[in-house]
Amino acid sequence: MVAGRLHAVRNRRTPMATRIGFDNERYLEQQSAAILERVKGFNSKLYLEFGGKLLFDYHASRVLPGFNPNVKMQLLQKLREQAEVVICIFAGDIEKKKMRADFGITYDTDAQKTIDELGEWGVTVRAVVITRFDNQPAVVAFKNKLERRGIRVYTHRATKGYPTDVDTIVSAEGYGANPWIETERPIVVVTGPGPGSGKLATCLSQLYHEHQRGRNAHYAKFETFPIWNLPLKHEVNVAYEAATAELRDVNLIDHFHLAAHGQPAVNYNRDIEAFPLVRRILDRINDRPSGYKSPTDMGVNRAGFGIVDDAACRAAARQEIIRRYFNYACEYAIGLVDRETVDRVELLMREHGLTPADRVVVSPAHAAARQAQARGKGCDGFYCGAAIELKDGRIITGMNSPLLHAVSSLILNAIKTLAAIPDQIHLLPPLVTRSVSHFKTDVLKGKRTSLDLEETLIALSISATLNPVAETVIGHLKELNGCEVHLSHMPSPGDAAGLRKLGVNLTSEPEFATKYLFVG
Repeated sequence: MVAGRLHAVRNRRTPMATRIGFDNERYLEQQSAAILERVKGFNSKLYLEFGGKLLFDYHASRVLPGFNPNVKMQLLQKLREQAEVVICIFAGDIEKKKMRADFGITYDTDAQKTIDELGEWGVTVRAVVITRFDNQPAVVAFKNKLERRGIRVYTHRATKGYPTDVDTIVSAEGYGANPWIETERPIVVVTGPGPGSGKLATCLSQLYHEHQRGRNAHYAKFETFPIWNLPLKHEVNVAYEAATAELRDVNLIDHFHLAAHGQPAVNYNRDIEAFPLVRRILDRINDRPSGYKSPTDMGVNRAGFGIVDDAACRAAARQEIIRRYFNYACEYAIGLVDRETVDRVELLMREHGLTPADRVVVSPAHAAARQAQARGKGCDGFYCGAAIELKDGRIITGMNSPLLHAVSSLILNAIKTLAAIPDQIHLLPPLVTRSVSHFKTDVLKGKRTSLDLEETLIALSISATLNPVAETVIGHLKELNGCEVHLSHMPSPGDAAGLRKLGVNLTSEPEFATKYLFVG
């Protein structure tokens, strides 16, 4: 039985996201050539800091339609005979259990996941570096776990003298106090699960140790955003600013680059502010000028040259700005960010003439919630709506009921639509839903019978053994990957996890769907 179905299938339209705006193969070819050219130019070992996400860079794939979220891994695989990887993770992120929101896992778990996936791609992981280590118990346990699985782990303390005393930083008391990480290949990729992981400090520490051993080594940075050869206020660059609002990142014209080369280039404030210090450290380590005249010079990013449809990328980036607004508004509601973060993204939206309603699934989700209220179909006094835009532009909606969460109703409605199953045919037999509800309340002592999305998908898989129609629609779940979804409320853990596994682009209103503070 599908409860809470809202009979609203909107007119078809052609979503801008279906237009390819980025040539991934061209980018891969140019990016690998640029890195190899940098190594050749230095004729020595290159420590290459990888900014952003190494794997599953969904932000990039959303704002650059056609960008493969694993293109960095493709790049590493292409260079695997010449490259190896060092993974950095900030001890404080382990201790605070910082989360990677797109997967719902902690940074330390993400580091382990990255090691596994690099191995599957045939890329060598040389070591893990725990930065700003101070013997925190949770961090020691993480270190022990990796070492007992055969992973080499190094710990770096906070660098003495940083950031003002360059003489101490570049000395036996500063970088010299860190253990040297032995590497073998000409390209050492230094990456981490998030910003502030200590990648730059690790690179500079390694350069110091290489120089002490009589070997020349150099540093460069590979970071996709902001894209240096796009205009400052280009929507793709503004979307990056929106994505990092909590870090207070601001895109700026790199005045060092403009002065040195007479060419405007876009960079962000932290790199521009840090450049004079980084250049002094590099000069001091190698006892000669680094040759870098700007922070943009340090980069090897070629993403701008992969754009083949600027209008498609601008449109996709505008949608990402709106997504970031909703995401930060929800994080503010649950206490994860401050009000200034939300206000910053709201200002970016206004500058580009955007409103929440410009996200096509927002209004239908609100309409579904209103219809749930009009029908008295809610649960525990709350009326929730959800909407999804299918790849062909159709909008499907769902609402909550005593039997199903709004998200559960939405996904069942969507796959019935994709499979052309009539409304009157049920996917979940009452026998199955009663059994699951009984298990939740009478066996597990839960307070609510309404099924979240994870529970609904389990019930659907059970139904498939009894109902051929259920078996048919399950195959259409994969067609929801990349679809846009909006909820009139913040999702429960089971809804969020289920939607994450389906791979949809989710936003929601910063409204709670239950009076309970704890939702298991």
